[in-house]
Amino acid sequence: MICGIDEAGKGSVLGPMVVGGVLGVSAEEMSGHEFADSKTLTPKRREELYDDIVSRYKTAVVVLDAVKIDECRKIHSMNEIVAICHAKTVEKLEPPEDSRIYLDACDVNEVRYGFEVGRYLCEFSETIGSRIKSGNTEIISEHKADMKFPVVSAASIVAKVTRDRLIEKLSGEYGDIGSGYPSDPVTMSFLERYMRNEGKTPAIARRSWKTVSNVEAKLRQRTLFDY
Repeated sequence: MICGIDEAGKGSVLGPMVVGGVLGVSAEEMSGHEFADSKTLTPKRREELYDDIVSRYKTAVVVLDAVKIDECRKIHSMNEIVAICHAKTVEKLEPPEDSRIYLDACDVNEVRYGFEVGRYLCEFSETIGSRIKSGNTEIISEHKADMKFPVVSAASIVAKVTRDRLIEKLSGEYGDIGSGYPSDPVTMSFLERYMRNEGKTPAIARRSWKTVSNVEAKLRQRTLFDY
C-alpha cells in the first residue's frame, strides 16, 4: 500500500490550513488515473477528481484554523506545525505494514523533513512508529512530490478542495475574502477594510503573520496623518 500526504493553505493569512491524505493500493494503480498537482487543475476538474478519489480510496484530512495556528506558533515553527499535521493525517489513514508514505516536503532539507514526520509518528502511534523503526514502513519525503507521485497529487486535490469549500463558507459569513493568500488583492482589501472598520483583526486571520502586523502599522500611520 502507498500513502500520500499534502497540504493547502500553509502560507495563507486568512482561513485554515488543510492537510489531505490518500491511501492507495500501489503506484502502478494510482498512475492509471488523471491525478495531478491541484494547482494545475481548474476548480471544476478538481471537484470531479475529488469525488472520484473519495469514492475509490480511504482519505483523511486534518484542519487547523487560524486561531489554532496562532496558538501553535507560540511553541512551534510553521514547518513543525505542518510536520505534526502530516503525521496526524498518516495516523488517521492507518497504513498497513510494508507501506510507503510519500510526503510533499515542507523543509528545505527534504530528508530532515521525513525524519521529523517519522519522529512525530513514533510519538503519536506506537503501531506505525514500530513499523518505521523496523523498516516495515518507509517514508519518502521529496520536494514537489505532488507533481511526481500520483498518490500525493490525489492528496493535494483532497486538501485543496476541502480548503476551497471552507473558504467559500467563510466568504458566506464575512463577505468575499478571496483566496486567503497575501498575494490576493481581494484578500488584502478585505483584511484592511475589516481592521479599519472594526478596529480589530478578524478571527479568521492568522494574527501571528507579519501580513497582519503590516496592515496594523499601515492603518496606524494613516490615522496619524489624518490627525
